[in-house]
Amino acid sequence: MKFKNILRSRFGGLVIFSFIFLAISFLIRTILLITDLQNADLNFIRFIQIYSIGLFYDLVTISYFIVPFTIYLLFIPDKIFNSKIHRWISYAFFITSIGILVFSGIGEWFFWEEFSVRYNFIAVDYLVYTHEVISNIRESYPMPMIIVGMLLVSAGIFALVKKHFDPIFHSKSRFVSRLGTGLILLTLALTAFLTINKSSAEITENTYSNELAHNGIYQIFSAFRNNELDYKSFYQSLDDREAFTNLRKLIKTSNSEFLSDNVFDIRRKISYPGNDKKYNVMMITVESLSASFFTKFGNKNNITPNMDTIASQSLFFTNFYATGTRTVRGMEALTLSLPPTPGYSIVKRPNNEGLFTLGSVLKSKGYDTNFIYAGNGYFDNMNYFFGNSGYKIVDKADFEKNEISFDNAWGVCDEDLLAKASQVADKAYAKGKPFHNFIMTTSNHRPYTYPDGKIDIPSHTGRNGAVKYTDFAIAKFLREAKSHPWFNNTIFVIVADHCASSAGKTSLPVNKYHIPLIIYAPHIIQASENNALASQIDLAPTIMGLLNMDYTSKFFGKDILLENPNRALLGTYQKIGLLRNEQLTVQVPTKRTEAYRITKHDQEIDSLNKQELKDAITYYQTASYLFNNKLYKFD
Repeated sequence: MKFKNILRSRFGGLVIFSFIFLAISFLIRTILLITDLQNADLNFIRFIQIYSIGLFYDLVTISYFIVPFTIYLLFIPDKIFNSKIHRWISYAFFITSIGILVFSGIGEWFFWEEFSVRYNFIAVDYLVYTHEVISNIRESYPMPMIIVGMLLVSAGIFALVKKHFDPIFHSKSRFVSRLGTGLILLTLALTAFLTINKSSAEITENTYSNELAHNGIYQIFSAFRNNELDYKSFYQSLDDREAFTNLRKLIKTSNSEFLSDNVFDIRRKISYPGNDKKYNVMMITVESLSASFFTKFGNKNNITPNMDTIASQSLFFTNFYATGTRTVRGMEALTLSLPPTPGYSIVKRPNNEGLFTLGSVLKSKGYDTNFIYAGNGYFDNMNYFFGNSGYKIVDKADFEKNEISFDNAWGVCDEDLLAKASQVADKAYAKGKPFHNFIMTTSNHRPYTYPDGKIDIPSHTGRNGAVKYTDFAIAKFLREAKSHPWFNNTIFVIVADHCASSAGKTSLPVNKYHIPLIIYAPHIIQASENNALASQIDLAPTIMGLLNMDYTSKFFGKDILLENPNRALLGTYQKIGLLRNEQLTVQVPTKRTEAYRITKHDQEIDSLNKQELKDAITYYQTASYLFNNKLYKFD
């Protein structure tokens, strides 16, 4: 009887909405579970955990979702609430709310299909950069059919519950009587906000199970809330002096000398014998280029035939790892030579001007330094970051109409982009200046469209075609570069920003961070393979080594050709890891740690090594300290 009274009260609409929310969330969770059933390591206890914790997060999400409606229902007088026009307004809001849930559910399916996770920071970016994202969605999916289906489902759900919804508009209540219910609902939401976070759903080491136990809408709120994590508040830490003392040991090399005895000052004088070699540096950073695409690493689809050949003629690093799972993370590591600090990439953070980058170092050596991007560089704050850290900007806005043969939601095709890079190089050469171009491709990205007739896989048919088109474009670019006067004096770098997929059974699946690094310069560098365990943060020091240049360094990375780094730094937005000595040490933002033993085909839970943990803490704590205290600037 009491439940019926609540259902007929003015708060009854929230009860009905909550049941619909729970039903849709249950359905989404079940569909996603079936989709990745083989990866969830499912057993009876795990099954109960996924659904019970999932129900808890669904209820927490509901408590947030209904806050504005609760406040509205608390204060609106009966005269307005019981009016006919208010009933129709309520219908519209109710149907819209159901539509949001249905749309979110459809979106979660596509998001899971691409990333194998619930909504996260990437989804937040998708809400911010609407032009690129909406265009991408329209080019990738049959949106008219999806929208019609969403509207039909929303209308159908409302039709089923309307008979239970209408009686609430005949209810009468006094402000004092509804104050208790309103305060309870608002208190529940506030308590959840203050005490519950994303990590509360960590039920196992299996990432798929943890993600299934979450709620996608909650994840979006969480990502907005935790876009930057204070290192010491969330992770195990050391005394700062102890951490920097240890860092000095970790970054010291045979050709470096610290400039002061102050342990917080990591500036080193890097010295090479002989004269500087002012080679040009043309760095092609390829979107989502996993090492697993290459024949060398077991791929049977022949989607990188040209890069396979180029690698055999180059200095090919076969044990090289990305620091993260987003383009901005790759950019950050390749330019700053800095570990992936928790939260948003530094590329997207405030106070990221004038940082110590490869571009700022080379610019100080007289180089013409350019960031060349296929799309609009305001996306992910790229133009601001590069433009304020030693690079000039060339993006889609700088392309003439006749320079664009094909484009999509993300920018011009790779052929057009690389042709533009040659133009920029020609201009620097004409001025008598060496150049460093940081080029960022986009063709290997959904919707996977590219010019017809270039390769034997039709456009818009999937990832393999996009990879093979990029492979074709790079080979074409290098062939044509041979006719330019700067070719013989240029080092061409082909490297990925991150892998095509980061999904795995563990939070940091090492094989999903493995990327290729190719340094091609047939008149400068002898072809060979290098199997040193290294990270994207080691690229900038290695380039400086190939240029044989003395310089003052703040880089965390090492010249791979001089000294084997024998470690890689891997991270998501919240979990950060150190890979070394076949062990992956992972720090979690609840001041908790995990350790895994890396085998050829898997990674197994391992006992924690104290020195590995100390060094992992050192890398990330000191990197966060330097950035937050504005000590990673180019002086």
